[in-house]
Amino acid sequence: RRSGQYTMNHDHSKKIPDGASFDRSGSQDSLDELSMDDYWKELENIHETRGNNHEERVALVVKEPDEGELEEEWLKEAGLSNLFGESSGDSLESMVFLSTLTRTQKAAVEKRVETVTQTMRKRNKQHQIPDVRDIFRLQNDSKGKVCDGSEPSTVRTSENKNETHDGTKGNFSLGTDEPKSLLEDMPSSDTDINLEISFAEQAANLKDSSVGKMYKGGGGDTLLPNFRLPKDKTGTTKIGDLAPQDMKKVYSLALIELTALYDILGTEFKQQKAVKIKTKDSGLFGVPLSLLLEQDQKKVPGTKIPLIFQKLIAQIEETTLETEGLLRIPGVVTRVKGLCQELEAKFYEGTFNWENVKQHDAASLLKLFIRELPQPLLTVEYLKAFQDVQNLPTRKQQLQALNLLVILLPEANRDTLKVLLEFLQRVIDHRDKNKMTLKNVAMVMAPNLFTFHGFGSKTIEQSEFVMAAGTANVMRFMIQYQKLLWTIPKFIVNQVRKQNTESQKKEKKDKAMKKLLKKMAYDREKHEKQEKTPNDTDVPQGVIRVQAPHLSKVSMAIQLTEELKAGDIVARFLSQKSGNVQTLKKEEVFLYEIGGNIGERCLDDDTYMKDLYQLNPNAEWVIKPKQS
Repeated sequence: RRSGQYTMNHDHSKKIPDGASFDRSGSQDSLDELSMDDYWKELENIHETRGNNHEERVALVVKEPDEGELEEEWLKEAGLSNLFGESSGDSLESMVFLSTLTRTQKAAVEKRVETVTQTMRKRNKQHQIPDVRDIFRLQNDSKGKVCDGSEPSTVRTSENKNETHDGTKGNFSLGTDEPKSLLEDMPSSDTDINLEISFAEQAANLKDSSVGKMYKGGGGDTLLPNFRLPKDKTGTTKIGDLAPQDMKKVYSLALIELTALYDILGTEFKQQKAVKIKTKDSGLFGVPLSLLLEQDQKKVPGTKIPLIFQKLIAQIEETTLETEGLLRIPGVVTRVKGLCQELEAKFYEGTFNWENVKQHDAASLLKLFIRELPQPLLTVEYLKAFQDVQNLPTRKQQLQALNLLVILLPEANRDTLKVLLEFLQRVIDHRDKNKMTLKNVAMVMAPNLFTFHGFGSKTIEQSEFVMAAGTANVMRFMIQYQKLLWTIPKFIVNQVRKQNTESQKKEKKDKAMKKLLKKMAYDREKHEKQEKTPNDTDVPQGVIRVQAPHLSKVSMAIQLTEELKAGDIVARFLSQKSGNVQTLKKEEVFLYEIGGNIGERCLDDDTYMKDLYQLNPNAEWVIKPKQS
């Protein structure tokens, strides 16, 4: 009767026996039948829109990979493809990278290298195929201090009691405090998200301890724990704060960390692979996100969110967010279809008349835009991993996995998702009037983000009911904890710092470093002519030199004190007004940490400078506007 995943009878929700619990989804929140109604109604609306708008469209085929292919792809994504194949000799960079991994991360890498190695032997490839144990042994011999020194083939999470919880020996420190035992922290950490210790290591330690049982509450908006990030004195790093070369490393580490976390928790982590299909190469609906942005950037340079997406949200908000049933009540199907065609023809010409667009129609168009993307907003690669978050044992682990998955999304998808989640939160803020609670909004939005036309029922093997409850819960999490999800965990930033330090030691002439030094040199050349910049020996202990090429006061020596924060330094520069140079406002400029053991990092105002200086004493400090 219906194609793909819509073959089920949607009255199914009514037939569920009384008192049935849907806890089997591992989502911890048993969702009553009533609240699930919104989900099935939304699926019906989606089907109706599709039925009446039946353009021939190719479903995206998800390719079944051959043995070892997934693992090979995974190693490439993690930046470790030179551990096998023709280039296996050229792996100095990989050695540095591997030396900074935690035990659980190493175990995840090892497991995949082992599979690829076996597959290659079977295919009888004439490559030099290193034994996975040799890779780690090699690296342990060369730099015993940084590696954890354990034999990866016998990784046991409870061994080596003298190691710190991030999997490194205590003697390589990045200025962090001596780690306390994870279990001592347990009472306060029910709602604290620990970003200093690898998530997979935390999971391994919990597994080994008896404290592994987190409480599981029932449904209801109010019962989601009030998770928070304890303040980090060296500053919280958000996505977008780091330079591209460091973000690349963050991506690799997040992929390995997520895989390690899923490994420890016994959940399979498989990236799906999409077969390329022919898609529209212009227009608004059904156009790949990257292409749409390319198109939009010609109109509005620097835009990061599709213009139609921004406009639809603005249109919905213009009326009022207090409308009852907003997002839940669909627009009129024929009218939405007509608007869709009219927008395609007139949106970019600027001749489309927005005044006649009704609010519910605009909301339907917004959801249609998300569904019509040729690849899902959460990407083909990671859609299944996002769905599988519901199977993780504790809410905290679900949140940690979502944090890593957001980091793994391509920039365009991540930016668009962020704007969507912020909008959904604003809708929920008016729940007293519009009757759209967190749960309602999650129910209505989940089918639009998670039931993707390219995945037939073969890909999603769970029963649809369990999946519905689960994805609605994942949606709730993404909305509720969106502020936490765009943070880069400190343990990953520290691993990047370690890699940079090691790379600098091992290869001074590295091209990337040359580029970096060039970037840092522009300041020096500029100011050496105007005033002699004191070199390290001239700067007294506990004083840093801050450059501000865009401001009227271009340079200042700053005495570090225990309480001095990044925001104070920016304020000090901005108070030195002279002439008409001063056009930048407080929210437009930031203090950056550049070089040393990081490429570039934009500092949040609450960063304690003395603590950060101890973590990266060789950095330069520059005040400048944030790059878009």
